Amino acid sequence: MTRALAILLFVAALAFALGPLVTPGFNGFDPDQFPIPQDDPPAQPAGYAFAIWGVIYVWLILGTGFQLLKRHDAPDWAPIRWPLLISLVVGAPWLAVAQASPIWSTLLIWVMWGGAVLALLRAPSRDGWFGHWPVGLYAGWLTAAASVSLALLLAGYGITDAVLAALLALLLALALAVMVTLRRPDAPGYPIAVVWALVAVVVANWPGGPVAVLLLAGGGALGLAGLALVQFWHRRA
Repeated sequence: MTRALAILLFVAALAFALGPLVTPGFNGFDPDQFPIPQDDPPAQPAGYAFAIWGVIYVWLILGTGFQLLKRHDAPDWAPIRWPLLISLVVGAPWLAVAQASPIWSTLLIWVMWGGAVLALLRAPSRDGWFGHWPVGLYAGWLTAAASVSLALLLAGYGITDAVLAALLALLLALALAVMVTLRRPDAPGYPIAVVWALVAVVVANWPGGPVAVLLLAGGGALGLAGLALVQFWHRRA
């Protein structure tokens, strides 16, 4: 059963990485997918930031391949498998869903986020380059992406304006990021991915974007980076 689950996890990572080859590339929702079109929403990172997916796909394949070949019967690797498997299986068709329904894709991305974060919290401390690093990058980027999806729904359906939606999304992403970073101070991939997204939000809104969004995204990136560094040095001391 353990080996079978290890095989399933590796296959799921492959299927997840093949998603962009089956479905056209996704750099954010189409503005016209919402009742109120979301042209250049302030919550959305600059397009270049989505390149992190390439790193995440490759690293997840390497990590799940390592656990299959080297750690399929290791007790400390067992807890990571089910939550990560659920996240990847839900994520495999996510691009297709996102192009059809922002609402359903938002629900699914939060399921992905939950599985990824639980997998990170359960990831073994050893074998970090194959364990918590790829899962951390994945969970960190999903923290930002899931929050942005909520912001687009809030603004796109007229619940709030785009600036307030962006601020709420940034606050949510930062709150979640701080909690996870404090829980796994030995997993720097997580805060790195969130900081990457926050900096890209600054880039997308600079110059001329909402000042509050720029300040919150920029300040949040600096604060989270500082927290991660303090955690790192504290562990080394």
